[in-house]
Amino acid sequence: MPPLPTRLAMPVSLALLALAAAGSQATSKPPTDALLPLLVTRGKGRAAALLTHEETGGRYARSGKAIARADHFRAGSITKTFVATVVLQLAAEHRLSLSDTVERHLPGLVHGAGNDGRALTLRSLLTHTSGLYDFTRDTAGADPVPPLQAVRIALTHPPADRGRFSYSNTNYVLLGLVVEQVTGHSYATEAERRVIAPLRLKGTSFPGSRTSLPSPHGRAYAADGSDVTEIDPRVAGAAGELVTTLADLDRFYAALLGGELLPPRQLREMLDTRAAHGSYGMGLFPARLPCGTTVWGHNGRISGSYVRTAATVDGRRVLTFRVNTTAIADPGLEPALLAAEFCPRTP
Repeated sequence: MPPLPTRLAMPVSLALLALAAAGSQATSKPPTDALLPLLVTRGKGRAAALLTHEETGGRYARSGKAIARADHFRAGSITKTFVATVVLQLAAEHRLSLSDTVERHLPGLVHGAGNDGRALTLRSLLTHTSGLYDFTRDTAGADPVPPLQAVRIALTHPPADRGRFSYSNTNYVLLGLVVEQVTGHSYATEAERRVIAPLRLKGTSFPGSRTSLPSPHGRAYAADGSDVTEIDPRVAGAAGELVTTLADLDRFYAALLGGELLPPRQLREMLDTRAAHGSYGMGLFPARLPCGTTVWGHNGRISGSYVRTAATVDGRRVLTFRVNTTAIADPGLEPALLAAEFCPRTP
């Protein structure tokens, strides 16, 4: 799921109008919670929910009855933050270098149609500056394909300009293969050992080919209203396979940005957006809000689920919200929600 632009493309006036409209409906609620019903009425979601994390506590809110706080759901491209964390841990252990070429770890794999693994680094995969074609443009995110086949689909297309930010799920499928080559274990096994188990993320898993969601869970709906609760996660693989919960995502991003998972050097690299000209770090992207605050996180979209997590750079404040449909119909609602949560409120 491509990130929003670094500077949110929504005028301050639109955010204020959305806040005013929500506030007139529920003046006693926090502004973010008051906006939540708009994800259903204007965003065309079946149901929506949010969970915040702060050092002083948190809060849960929902609109509609089809989502419960403990529900498991598909997180789409938020998977990329987990995979990037594993790669950066391996870099900290000197088991790989971000300057390594793709060819070094996956010899002979990336070639054809002008693509050349000898010219691509792991850093270019992490920052989406490799120029590799996004295989999901051909599969429409609907056809389950093994990782090698996903890469081969991408390699039938010429690359975009190398060094320019161009979001591509192929990059993270390749990183999943690199993790396996370096460690001898799948990216899922390494993420479970290095991230999920230490943080006790009991609702988070990599389902592989399992089409069902763990209990408890609600239903998931495509844009046409069809039920897509059961899908094959191999439509996304290392780029979007993850299943998780609201609480686990809040915990993960708080721990990551709080320095619990990466040494300071690797965390700085993760937050460095220079390679992608301000658009993306490594598995994270920044969003500058109208008040000047910048939050960090990722979004995820997969059939039947849209989720967004954003956090302050120190991880002390985190917001995760989700809808049980594939996308939000009104693109102005997401930046309005982030502004409502993270911008200072005046009496």
